[in-house]
Amino acid sequence: MDFLGTYGPMLLALAVAGLFAGLAAGLFGIGGGVVIVPVLFFLLDSLGYRETAMHVAVSTSLATIILTSVRSVMAHHKRGAVDWQIIRAWSPWIVLGSVLGILLAGYVSKQVMLAIFGTVLILFAAQFYFGRPGWKLAPQMPGGLKRAGIGTFNGALSSIMGIGGGTLGVTLMTLCAMPMHRAVATAAGWGVAIGLPGAIAAMIVGWGRDGLPPFSAGFVNLPAFALISVFTVLMAPVGAALAHKLDADRLRRLFGILLGVVSLRMLWQAAGL
Repeated sequence: MDFLGTYGPMLLALAVAGLFAGLAAGLFGIGGGVVIVPVLFFLLDSLGYRETAMHVAVSTSLATIILTSVRSVMAHHKRGAVDWQIIRAWSPWIVLGSVLGILLAGYVSKQVMLAIFGTVLILFAAQFYFGRPGWKLAPQMPGGLKRAGIGTFNGALSSIMGIGGGTLGVTLMTLCAMPMHRAVATAAGWGVAIGLPGAIAAMIVGWGRDGLPPFSAGFVNLPAFALISVFTVLMAPVGAALAHKLDADRLRRLFGILLGVVSLRMLWQAAGL
């Protein structure tokens, strides 16, 4: 009873977060990180793990992204929406960036990580909500050195933020003339390339750090990973099915609203307000 009284509300919140994260993963191709990171951060911060709350939230989110992304991309694959050539070509650079991002994140403050999270999300929220479907930067996805640079940057920034690559990937693909539904489906496949190496690096970088929550392997909290993973895996196919029933413009606006709300809350926290 003491265990349930102490940790029951937290476990319930993690379960609810997992449900919404899985839905978001399939619906937006984002791996659920924009839901998981804020929820975990505020939970851990309220429990007294203030100095490591953001690092653990980001790292645990990366771990949960692995299974969620696999589930989501396979659901989209059944509908023929995934561009596997883009996934294969970009994955090596995304993996490299993911590892570099976690190595950097392990040595910056909570406020810096919150500021990065909020600032990047609010920029993309504006682009998705106010941007026009006709806006294009290029007729196709870049290759060569541009692909290497953008892919590494995508992986690094995604791992620092604890997101699956869809937040940046969907934006990039739609600006390179890819239809929204195909961009969502393909970006979901970048989650494994970010989550797996990022989670492993987070365990190594965070091993032995002071102030970690109980049952943590480095910066990855194992109970949170297990509980959230179960619910996100269950809900990802539901989100993927819903994505194919919505029109592209409405999907963009929903995506923008989601990112905007989360980004403002994180910036508020970063400023210490």
